[in-house]
Amino acid sequence: MENITFYTYPSCTSCRKTKKWLSEEKAKVEERHLFRETPTYEEMMHLLSLTTEGIDELLAKRSQEYKSLDVDVEAMSLSEVVQLMIEQPRLLRRPILTDGKKLVVGYNESALKNLVKRKMREKEMRVV
Repeated sequence: MENITFYTYPSCTSCRKTKKWLSEEKAKVEERHLFRETPTYEEMMHLLSLTTEGIDELLAKRSQEYKSLDVDVEAMSLSEVVQLMIEQPRLLRRPILTDGKKLVVGYNESALKNLVKRKMREKEMRVV
């Protein structure tokens, strides 16, 4: 992966803060509208592989969409939950950023700094 993938939703406050921070840092990102370019099943499984908390790190359990679900997510298989998140991307916490090796969910400036700096170091090493 050449750049950082930034899954965003324009009306999300955390997404706007993250976008502003990325812009100020001149970080190169591939911006993807989370609801129009929802991660594929394979991408979602990869994102999950980068989490430390599994589904709980990506699933927005405090959201209205989650609260209005008429299913018991805890009783579902992993593939069923992943499919549900793909079909209903509003269930995902936002923003989601990844360079393919690390994951940042939500606005977290220190985690963003680490992700961007690491990506910049990788590019510098390739140039040398």
